[in-house]
Amino acid sequence: MCLDTDLQSIQEMRHALIKAHEAQKLFATFSQQKVDQIVKNIADAAFREANRLAEMAVKETGIGIVAHKKIKNEVSSRDVYESIKNEKTIGIIHRDYASKLIEIAYPFGVVAAIIPTTNPTSTAIYKTLISLKSGNAIVASPHPRATKCTIEALKVCSQAAIEAGAPEGIIGWISNPTLEATTQLMKHKLTNVILATGGVGLVRAAYSSGKPAYGVGPGNVPVYIEKSANIAKAVKNIIDSKTFDNGTICASEQAIVVDANIKEATIRELKKNKAYFVEGEEKQKVERIISPVIGQLNPDIVGKSAVEIAKMAGIQVPPDTRVIIAEEDRLEKSAPFSIEKLSPILALYTAPTKEKAKEICLGLLNLGGRGHSLSIHTNNEQIAEEFSKEMPVSRIMVNTLSSIGAVGATTGLKPSFTLGCGSYGGNITGDNISARHLINIKRLAFVTKEVSIPQEIVQPQHITEKEEKTVEEVVAKVLADVKYDTQSIDKKVIIDLVQKVVSQVAL
Repeated sequence: MCLDTDLQSIQEMRHALIKAHEAQKLFATFSQQKVDQIVKNIADAAFREANRLAEMAVKETGIGIVAHKKIKNEVSSRDVYESIKNEKTIGIIHRDYASKLIEIAYPFGVVAAIIPTTNPTSTAIYKTLISLKSGNAIVASPHPRATKCTIEALKVCSQAAIEAGAPEGIIGWISNPTLEATTQLMKHKLTNVILATGGVGLVRAAYSSGKPAYGVGPGNVPVYIEKSANIAKAVKNIIDSKTFDNGTICASEQAIVVDANIKEATIRELKKNKAYFVEGEEKQKVERIISPVIGQLNPDIVGKSAVEIAKMAGIQVPPDTRVIIAEEDRLEKSAPFSIEKLSPILALYTAPTKEKAKEICLGLLNLGGRGHSLSIHTNNEQIAEEFSKEMPVSRIMVNTLSSIGAVGATTGLKPSFTLGCGSYGGNITGDNISARHLINIKRLAFVTKEVSIPQEIVQPQHITEKEEKTVEEVVAKVLADVKYDTQSIDKKVIIDLVQKVVSQVAL
């Protein structure tokens, strides 16, 4: 009997989860040293295969540039490893002798990892490294359009892990992913935490799964060129950043906001860097190819080159064109240049004042980038700090390439391929997600001070003369009613008993 695709995928997912769950129980007994050896072996193996995996990713998805995907694979293996290798994530991780506290790490268990089509191999490597470093197992669900390259990256990691002593099944995957299998993976009782990288709908599904989840929001990143900036350097950084892997990193710049008094100089530098400006009918053609449906990005342009996009739009551009730019003043989803484009396309906004620049940046973020990132080029540190305080973003890159600066390649930020957007973007954290986000911490707390707990003193209830007289009358009436021989009993004894009962009831 043949199962349909959904059922096969679900069955495979369940099998992978069971194996991962059993493997993780054994893995949880490993020492920090043993775990670190396994993680290093994975990182080394993935780094060696960086170019081959990059070629596979571009061939399968049709997205991005091989040389740039190779760099992503190298960052996700070498740089991520270097950033976590000395972290304590197993057993006792900290002793606070002053406070008499001991912190003890324990893993979540099994990580459900959702892998995107834009950065498939690098994301798979990164999520595997941080999951195992923190003592967890991982089961990955590749994007259907990036299945082969993602699984190959996971196989490289799995083989390296097993060779270093990890239990089989510690790294698992769905080889024929479907939406239903991915949904059930996130909700399954053996899944303990979710790393969700993908579209808005998928991230929302992760958050509503009933499991702890780290997701990301969209990154409609503005870049502000302030009048004190080194214009030539700023423009080169922006173009290099925007064209890196054809704009597939969610932290890549989406719109330039430039001070009015340096606008002309900025445009000259943009053209020097092979930017092609469209207006009129050409702009309309590009708008239609960016967003055939208002507010929705056309997935066919994601990760394509500027020349390819121009051809799709039906316009002629020089063969060495790197970026397509249009001047814009609208801030609305019906203006395609103002939304996240994930391709080498930029909007250019002009700001007559710094306050207007803030207004434009805020408008762009409100269109779909709240909580993510903002970039600024300035030689005025005070202005950079001012923007960082006022803009609803989790990271602000200064005088660097936003796309790779946000993931930690050119900045001191934690190397990561999952960038939290904080409460601005509906996420639990604004951090660059790493191994420390995949451990729980229990705390052993010793006594530091003795305390004396005061005891409540209960005062006996005293019966008033009036209450005593009432009791005597009640006793006399009761004895009379029952026609008891009052001469043969001691009424005082009865009265004392009744008073005691009344006192206890009053308490």
